[in-house]
Amino acid sequence: MGADLTPPTETDDARRRVVVGLVGLAVLALLLVGGLAWAKWLPYLDKTTVLSDTGAWDGGAIFDSTADAASPWAAGWDFAVAYFQAVWRALLVAVLVAAAVDALLPRAWLLAALGRRTRVGQSLVGGAVSTPSMMCTCCAAPVAASLRQRGTPIAGCIAYWIGNPVLNPAVLVFLLLVLPWQYAAVRLVVGVVLVVGAAALVARVLEHAPRASRTVDPAPAEDAESVGQLPGRYLRSLVRFTVVLVPEYVVAVFAVGLVSGPLSNFDGLQQQLGVAAVLLAAVVATALVVPTGGEIPVIAAVTAAGAGAGLGGVLLIALPALSLPSMLMVGRSFGWRATGATGALVVAASLVAGGALAVLS
Repeated sequence: MGADLTPPTETDDARRRVVVGLVGLAVLALLLVGGLAWAKWLPYLDKTTVLSDTGAWDGGAIFDSTADAASPWAAGWDFAVAYFQAVWRALLVAVLVAAAVDALLPRAWLLAALGRRTRVGQSLVGGAVSTPSMMCTCCAAPVAASLRQRGTPIAGCIAYWIGNPVLNPAVLVFLLLVLPWQYAAVRLVVGVVLVVGAAALVARVLEHAPRASRTVDPAPAEDAESVGQLPGRYLRSLVRFTVVLVPEYVVAVFAVGLVSGPLSNFDGLQQQLGVAAVLLAAVVATALVVPTGGEIPVIAAVTAAGAGAGLGGVLLIALPALSLPSMLMVGRSFGWRATGATGALVVAASLVAGGALAVLS
């Protein structure tokens, strides 16, 4: 019998695309569930058990790693080592997942899951999707950048990016176990407003900005046409994320470590500058980088040193929500205007949190 030369029909093409999409989705689900269980869910379950027994945070602030450094260069190195020891698992999972989103998922499926008609709807979905990830802002950045590169609306991408650290349910539990209940309450309420409102507001501002200053919509790569293309696509995407994002991430964390020691002396700033220190702390804390939950020992230390609850409230939002390395990682995908506007709104939200906590305490 001769070969079947019947050309494929539209139905055949549709079925093939569905099969390719299901295979890609299965790989992504495996990476997400397995990776997050290994890097986040199980370790946080163990930490919750310990905190429920002790009621005290185990270990000091990440900035203490620079206390004995002989020079700024040594401080940068010590900080980077301490930081990556805390986040390397999550960073590995984040890069693997970001490459899968970029290479394996059909764009139409991604938009159907995360796209909504309104900016608020997009922000709500992005924030909801972020909560199981439980990543710090830097580890969330590769996935957020990948989502944007695939054409996901900017509001949803921003909500996912800042929702990971701010709405992390594990950290909310840690706050309840270690600090007064007001901290968890303020974090939840201000966090929801920040994640949903900031993302929608930034998207609205960009939409009405002059065309030359808007965020440029990406031109996503075409979807895979066969299952056989998936391994090569994934490997190329993985290499690209690793080669481009990881080195600049390492350099940025080292640079932050150079100055994190003196800049993180928040209670000393308040004693010297008074109320102005709160605003300065909001800006500085937004630029500094901490691992997941790393804001808790900092807040505990400054309040124990006599700082007011207002400063603690500022750090409650500003420290985890963003960082300079994280903003550098998403800047090309989001656009620098969107990235800077998000940073400004985080500073504003942290001041609101500081005021709310001062009233409640």
